Amino acid sequence: MTKTAFLFPGQGAQTVGMGKQLYETLPAAKSLFDSANEILGYDLAKICFEGPAEEINLTNRSQPGLFVSSLAALESLKQSSPEIVESAQFAAGLSLGEYTAMVFADAMSFEDGLRLVQQRGDAMQAAADEVPSSMVSILGLDVDAINQICDVVRQDGEVLQIANLLCPGNIVVSGHKTACARVDGPATEAGAMRTIELTVAGAFHTSLMGSAVEKLTAALADVEIKPPRIPVISNVDAQPHQAPDEIREILIQQVCSPVQWHPSMDYLIEQGVETFYEIGTGKVLKGLLKRINRKIPCENVFA
Repeated sequence: MTKTAFLFPGQGAQTVGMGKQLYETLPAAKSLFDSANEILGYDLAKICFEGPAEEINLTNRSQPGLFVSSLAALESLKQSSPEIVESAQFAAGLSLGEYTAMVFADAMSFEDGLRLVQQRGDAMQAAADEVPSSMVSILGLDVDAINQICDVVRQDGEVLQIANLLCPGNIVVSGHKTACARVDGPATEAGAMRTIELTVAGAFHTSLMGSAVEKLTAALADVEIKPPRIPVISNVDAQPHQAPDEIREILIQQVCSPVQWHPSMDYLIEQGVETFYEIGTGKVLKGLLKRINRKIPCENVFA
């Protein structure tokens, strides 16, 4: 039997209109958004469907929006191809998407997952508001070269470090805005094809998110976590975890730890995964997978 893995997108994939068509045509998707509105106490569906972009791009709006939209896309696949959903043997999600993967794997309920994602988004937005910070994607360099650039660029106690290992030649650094602003020159001199400052609230997956850790720790303490029914690959160490307390701890670590996406995909390929499905908005994960291994197909199930 072909081994398959489901991938769930993270922050940055959001777009105005996500989930709208499914909401209008699929009762199960409508139910998810309606439940989310009630649980959160605001109209998440309206923000996802109508924007404005400035609001859906906020960390504490994009994260719950992507979470619900991805699960709505999953409901559409359940209806059109239930055998594909039932046969999935692995799951992974990029940063925020790891929570979506946990819900798919029955490690936590939709309701708990949604509340957690909202609290996570609130805490990360608050941490980002504490200090001007940013993220920069560097294209065309390896880890060693980028670590050297970070060492050269950092000044006076600034934070600047690798935050996302996405695929060969696409690594994101994160830190104080002043440090991020100085990355382009040294990166270009080192041979980078280009640098791109990301449209994000702050320096995610660095120590600058430290104040979010305490809030997320308290939120996770109140949530029931069960052993996943299929392996969910962690962003922190590119490995699956079964013990609920271990999962809880690794979700806390994830906020300040670099996202090991490239190693996670390598792990899944080593396990014999032959087909991937990207469940949710956009084609970001499909594009990254193509850079990691062009031969392995990835199908998109859109929100």
